[in-house]
Amino acid sequence: MTLIARRAALAGLGTLLAAPALRAQGWQPTRPIRIIVTYPPGGVNDIVARIIAEPLSRELHQPVVIENRAGAGGNIGTQAAAQADADGYTILFGTTALFGVNPIVYASSGVDAVRDFTSLGLIGEVANVLSVIPGRVQATNLQGFIEEAKRRPLIFGSVGNGSSSHLSCAVFMKMAGIEATHVPYRGSSPLVAALLAKEVDFGFDTTATSTAHIRSGAFRALAVTTTTRASALPDVPTMQEGGLAGYDLGIWFNLAVPKRTPAPVVARLREALAATRTQQTADRLRTAFVEPMNVPAAESDAWIAASAARWQTIAREARITAD
Repeated sequence: MTLIARRAALAGLGTLLAAPALRAQGWQPTRPIRIIVTYPPGGVNDIVARIIAEPLSRELHQPVVIENRAGAGGNIGTQAAAQADADGYTILFGTTALFGVNPIVYASSGVDAVRDFTSLGLIGEVANVLSVIPGRVQATNLQGFIEEAKRRPLIFGSVGNGSSSHLSCAVFMKMAGIEATHVPYRGSSPLVAALLAKEVDFGFDTTATSTAHIRSGAFRALAVTTTTRASALPDVPTMQEGGLAGYDLGIWFNLAVPKRTPAPVVARLREALAATRTQQTADRLRTAFVEPMNVPAAESDAWIAASAARWQTIAREARITAD
């Protein structure tokens, strides 16, 4: 996936806010729909899923409930969604990690999100932030931190083994030529708690869950993982600005259903998701530090497959494993 293609997906809201197409015929839900979120409550996945669930429920005239199925870097929830009846009543909240990393990390699981799911549409993108803990780390910029990491052993936390948080750090360490001990947690909330308790020296987590602690001074932000600075943290440089040329790892979110879901059901759910793309929803996403994405639903499977291929290459090169 090229940088131009990904940025084009984020450009403007003209099409994003356009009136939805005529209502798809042939399927209307008659009972509650669940969205499986593969991480615990409180993290960015859970936050974004709940933002989307509210207008989706209004559009479908049925309750849309969030079911948190955490574990194995999101693989447990992905398996549950893949094995659910393909009737439109179970939706997977997809992430970069589930589609781009887990097929490598959990190769024997029997689940490959690109192969096994049909995308209903992309929702948005967020940056991860490299945050260090004042008192445990002295460095105030990326190059200083790299030098410090080369002088003494450090411990980093992630939101789970094989997660985009883990991979962001693995790529960083490889490019910087440093090593650190990895402590995986079960989602963003446990990682943030560990950072606040000063159990680890540093970690990568999204702007959605890191910004408040950075602004308070509890975390010291050294860099963001995208090629442009995060609007919520305009003073924090990118990894590339910090000296790591070519570093670009934005985190995206989508909704998906099992591949065998009937076409009329997919069409109706895609239409409903498109109808949630209002200015109000965009504003709520931005409040959660997520930039809305504008990729037509019919093109989202190809977009995701290209992005996943890139992430899988990175995962292989970083030698990410489930152990």
